[in-house]
Amino acid sequence: MPAFIIRRLLQSMIVMFFVAMVAFLMFNYVGDPVHQMVGIDTSFEDREALRESLGLNDPVPVQFFRFIGNAAKFEFGISYQHKRSVTGLFKERLPATLELSFVAALLSLVIGLPMGVYAGLKPDGWLSKVFLSFSLIGVSLPTFLIGILLIFIFAVTLGWLPSYGRGEVMHIGWWSTGLPTISGLKALIMPSITLGLFQLTLIMRLVRSEMLEVLRTDYIKFARARGLSNRAIYFGHALKNTLVPVITITGLQIGSIIAFAIITETVFQWPGMGLLFLQAIHNVDIPIMAAYLMLVAFFFVVINLTVDILYYVVDPRLRLDLGKANGS
Repeated sequence: MPAFIIRRLLQSMIVMFFVAMVAFLMFNYVGDPVHQMVGIDTSFEDREALRESLGLNDPVPVQFFRFIGNAAKFEFGISYQHKRSVTGLFKERLPATLELSFVAALLSLVIGLPMGVYAGLKPDGWLSKVFLSFSLIGVSLPTFLIGILLIFIFAVTLGWLPSYGRGEVMHIGWWSTGLPTISGLKALIMPSITLGLFQLTLIMRLVRSEMLEVLRTDYIKFARARGLSNRAIYFGHALKNTLVPVITITGLQIGSIIAFAIITETVFQWPGMGLLFLQAIHNVDIPIMAAYLMLVAFFFVVINLTVDILYYVVDPRLRLDLGKANGS
């Protein structure tokens, strides 16, 4: 297992290296940082002095490795628009995005997994057909349209839930959360449903498909022949083997929830990293764009590494294959 983890770590480092290269190129080829930071009436001498102080006159390799060193400490300079440290801005916005992503992922798993298991065990039942019809809505409708429909129904028409914002939050050090407050929970309902609906339907359909495939295997038929109860077969054998491939897809989908929260945060004006990133694109705020790219890539790498380790632990076939490869 140590060799397996080391290989995965090396692959993750290579991925982060190339992501850092893309982020660095944004600084050099998407607008002029000095032009973004100074006014129109700034003299040429002041512009050159600022360029020198930022190290923009250094050779490109020197700039690149300095950028990697700063990125490792999550230091991306000063935001062109906000005139503040990018690290400070992300510390303010990160809790909102992670809270929204966590609740959306939790809803997807807690609801999608049982629905998928039921639809797999009773594929011809009327409730299973309702679940499949519901899943088509989740897969087909764009995220922004789902959000707008929820706002129209529950905020505009019924007036039950707030249409924007995060509600009242509690601060624990630099971390902020709306979970302990009523207004924070109410503000979280529609964005989390909007963000998690696609993942929920994807998990449900994947679990259903895997469950149907597992139930047709020979070892399930052998278990029936031995006289095992349906409960033991379904939850002791079938479900365990169904979840092995589901772990990989689910892990990657959790990463995508964080990355693609931009649309949901924009629709609901949720004060997270996605909304900050979208505003940065509009204002060509390169430090924020680069920081967002690096942070999201880091989340993907960490989640993917965790999923690979879990897959190694729960699937004995992978351990056997790796053992044979190392033995040869």
